[in-house]
Amino acid sequence: MSINRRDFLSLCLKGGVSAAALTNLQLQALTGSVSSIELGDYKALVCIYLFGGNDSLNMLMPMEGEQRTLYEESRQNLAVASPIALTTNSVFDGIAGMHPSLSPIQSVFDSANLAFVGGVGTLLAPTTLDDYKNKAVSIPEHLFSHNDQQASWMYGREKQTLNSGWGARLLERLEQQEQFATNISLDGTNLWQTGTSTQAFSLNKSGITKINAFSDYEPRADHVTSIMNRLLTNTSHPLSSAYASSLTSAINNTELMNNALEEAPELTTQFSETSLSEQLATVAKTISIQSALSSERQVFFVSLGGFDTHDYQLDKHPILLDTLSQALSEFNSAMEELGMSEKVTTFTMSEFGRTLTSNGDGTDHGWAGNQIVMGGAVSGGDIYGEFLSQHLNGPLDLGGGRLIPQVANEQYFATLAQWFGVPSSELGDIFPNLQYFDNSTLDFFV
Repeated sequence: MSINRRDFLSLCLKGGVSAAALTNLQLQALTGSVSSIELGDYKALVCIYLFGGNDSLNMLMPMEGEQRTLYEESRQNLAVASPIALTTNSVFDGIAGMHPSLSPIQSVFDSANLAFVGGVGTLLAPTTLDDYKNKAVSIPEHLFSHNDQQASWMYGREKQTLNSGWGARLLERLEQQEQFATNISLDGTNLWQTGTSTQAFSLNKSGITKINAFSDYEPRADHVTSIMNRLLTNTSHPLSSAYASSLTSAINNTELMNNALEEAPELTTQFSETSLSEQLATVAKTISIQSALSSERQVFFVSLGGFDTHDYQLDKHPILLDTLSQALSEFNSAMEELGMSEKVTTFTMSEFGRTLTSNGDGTDHGWAGNQIVMGGAVSGGDIYGEFLSQHLNGPLDLGGGRLIPQVANEQYFATLAQWFGVPSSELGDIFPNLQYFDNSTLDFFV
């Protein structure tokens, strides 16, 4: 159900936003000229957030020639000795190789269900090294800060007076926010799924969520139910009424989800016992019951931490990449088993890449990085964006081996949003800095 103009203006004013500050799409909503989007199909986005700043430049590297020499000189003791050669649709200088710990996704890449997006980072406008040094263009605030860059990736823009995550904004634009099962997190509350009129419904790794007060001991459950009925009914105070409505809705939604999950089909795909694989196993289970939940669009959030590899990177990073790639491979198999591969796109985010240079035992906070996108609708088997030259003190190095992104994360997000169903004419409202780039989207979908 779409919001009416009076309610929309009220929400804006409560958030401290004047009519003068509204975007084109919001002004259209006030005048009643925003058209309703008819979907008629099912699609899901699955966000895998890699907390800590993944050294994703070491997921992809050149195999030979001058580019390989530059890479080894730049990465020093962290250079990957035996990368897996990738057979890509595009031709790259030095031939693209992949970290051997990503071997579980090689077959997914070769089957064209997975692609890499290279040289991605927070950008407000195309930026050269001279632009950066001379402050000729706007630069994102608080670069290299975990919290601030996490927020920028999840908001899909710099912080504003009224903040919302771009995952939530997609649901709200497509008028999917009122169905609780459209917005599901396996990692609690996060900025990406928090919107004006939607927030994530949380599941644990096993899927089933128990409300302890209603579990096990029947007399206790009856007693709690009786107390709640007295407290939550016949209240006239607006705050009490709102709380009662929210609590009742949460209980009902939990019961509905649990009942639906108990009817989910058993998958033959076997998931590993890592936290990420368990989260994705529950996502797969939830997708299998989407018709019972009447969801035309769903966004899911899962995460893997530990990527802040200032030390012990040679030991830590290969394990993390193996965990990620194994989970991706398993989830791809599950989607194919369910016949949902074309309808589900999985992608990674991380707050920044890391420095080319080693600090002796690891890497420090950088800027540009590489991301992974996977699904049957993905035009896989290739690298999109920019296969960065890992050249210390080169034309993209702003100092210390921090490479300037060549692709804005908003371009990356806009491509996902367009596939999800947002009209191309409205992408600029959701991701406001697209106007400064020649291309709003990339071409990694079929």
